[in-house]
Amino acid sequence: MLSKTFYLLFYLKRPKNYNSGKMPVYLRVTANGKRFELAIKRECDPDRWNLETGRMIGSKEEAKRLNSFLDSLQSKVHEAQQVLLNSGKAITADSIRNVLLGIEDRPKMIMEIFKEHNQEMQALIGKDFTRSTYNRYEAAFRNVKEFLLFKYKVSDVSLDKLDYSLISAYSFYLKGKRNISHNTTMKYLVYFKKIVLLCVKSGWIVRDPFFAFSMAKQEVDRRPLDEIELAAIVEKKFPNERLRKVRDIFVFCCYTGLSYVDVQKLKRSEMIDGFDGRKWLSIKRQKTDTPSKIPLLPVPLKILERYSEHIQCISQDRLLPVMTNQRMNSYLKEIADVCGIERNITFHLARHTFATTVTLSNNVPIESVSKMLGHKDLRTTQHYAKIIDKKVSNDMEALRFKLESKGI
Repeated sequence: MLSKTFYLLFYLKRPKNYNSGKMPVYLRVTANGKRFELAIKRECDPDRWNLETGRMIGSKEEAKRLNSFLDSLQSKVHEAQQVLLNSGKAITADSIRNVLLGIEDRPKMIMEIFKEHNQEMQALIGKDFTRSTYNRYEAAFRNVKEFLLFKYKVSDVSLDKLDYSLISAYSFYLKGKRNISHNTTMKYLVYFKKIVLLCVKSGWIVRDPFFAFSMAKQEVDRRPLDEIELAAIVEKKFPNERLRKVRDIFVFCCYTGLSYVDVQKLKRSEMIDGFDGRKWLSIKRQKTDTPSKIPLLPVPLKILERYSEHIQCISQDRLLPVMTNQRMNSYLKEIADVCGIERNITFHLARHTFATTVTLSNNVPIESVSKMLGHKDLRTTQHYAKIIDKKVSNDMEALRFKLESKGI
């Protein structure tokens, strides 16, 4: 790939404590805004130097020898540029300099870059990144490393080995050998692609090897719980305290719209007295750092009261005794079976249920729902809040009444 900006210049560099006499000639090469300078071990009297041409003035032998050398060196710079172009390497100031000086470039290795990225991310936990985001990239790092060992019997590969076939093989490994679902595989590929794009932006590889690789996710049944399903979970008597606790926290999120990470870190101080004299939650969403204020309905208030003296809540200054997301989802499957709900229920479904079944279907405006969910864009809320048949029926019934009253 040719650099967008490429300049070559010969110039005289004034030494320290210079008074008079000849000055050393330097070569400067600039590529894409970055440059290197090189002393070429030749000198010239500044009175005999042409600034515009970058050459020595005159027709005597001394001028001919120096100018011939400069012409030769200029040709070598262009040859170095062509060598890099032919080999598919990025043309940078450093790469041209290394070819000129005969320095072998140590190949950049993808796992080294991935590791360095994750180390930088770890140092910024609590500032630019969350612990959970860092953990996902660490899992992605381990997956790529295990794939390279399985497929190529190596622990790392150079960037020039990254191509469409390697990415396809990695995708097949995750699905076929690790038995990971299509959508989760796509998530791991997104993390890997971020590292690859860092390499592209740094000029270490010319072209994104993910180009033309489809990373489309499969449509997943994210139907929210309807009123009957939600009522079945709310009203079910569980003899097992473990299931009761998971049910309560899940139902709490169905009536507040909180995500797992937000309810997991929910502090007692984040339940406040609202301007209307009622209890509200006042939080900042972990994912977007967006403020969100949610009036508490009777159902979540009763749940909070139930756990107000729970030992885990007291010791951790939390409103609810939330366990790991993995365990919560595992127990939710058990709860769905017991309640006769014949589909997969995950914790995130509570957020969809709040948006659709609890609020929108009861005529809460989408703008209010969006604010409570902590969304920055109304289109994000529309993704959560799929209009259900009951809402359509109610709207059309209202229209029918208006038309009939007008005799239409």
